[in-house]
Amino acid sequence: MKKHGKKYLEAAKLVDRDKAYAPREAIALLKKMAYSKFNETVELHLKMGVDVKQADQIVRGVTLLPHGTGKQVRIAVFAEGEAERIAREAGADVVGGDDLIKEIEGGRLDFDITVAIPQMMAKVGRLGKILGTRGLMPSPKAGTIVPPDQLPRLIKELRMGRVEFRTDKTGNIHTVIGKIQFTEDQLYENMTAMLDAIVRAKPAAAKGQYIKKIVLTSTMTPGIRIDVNEALSARPSA
Repeated sequence: MKKHGKKYLEAAKLVDRDKAYAPREAIALLKKMAYSKFNETVELHLKMGVDVKQADQIVRGVTLLPHGTGKQVRIAVFAEGEAERIAREAGADVVGGDDLIKEIEGGRLDFDITVAIPQMMAKVGRLGKILGTRGLMPSPKAGTIVPPDQLPRLIKELRMGRVEFRTDKTGNIHTVIGKIQFTEDQLYENMTAMLDAIVRAKPAAAKGQYIKKIVLTSTMTPGIRIDVNEALSARPSA
């Protein structure tokens, strides 16, 4: 069993394990508990009431967080010709065609997100074993395969805090909503934006209670259970 340090145990004393907190109350408590010197990542973990063994019940989508994720992302774009020029001018960190594919096959992975134009996917497909296992493969469902004229919009959104979410093999969703140094209002608005997107992504085949449990946490802090009904009725600040 993992042993926790003194600071973690002191922080854990602040959390009532038998209580489901209101969203704003949970965020305030999380910020109070944070003890690390670095800017911890804030996460939401949701237990979903879906059967992920059924393809039509997998929850997946993307949303644009109002205040971003607080993380600087490196974007790689698979493109050639005019599309390559567009991607470079739009601010992509890594751009290329056959040359980039060969570099990735050789071990290059210095990026966080990949984007591709449709014409490149026949070639990019052979990188499935490398990129797919790391969640880096361009995908229509994630909206990361777009025509050249849409590259500037997509790259801008990725910089601003475009986040993909999906259920894992156990039917849970783990997603980022910001950094601990964000204000309470910023974290609240990012949280409500994410929950709204997850609700809108509800599969038609899903039955019963859609979201069973919500936990708020950060890199080094204990989890805080959030009242599901209050979270789903919450609205961003005006």
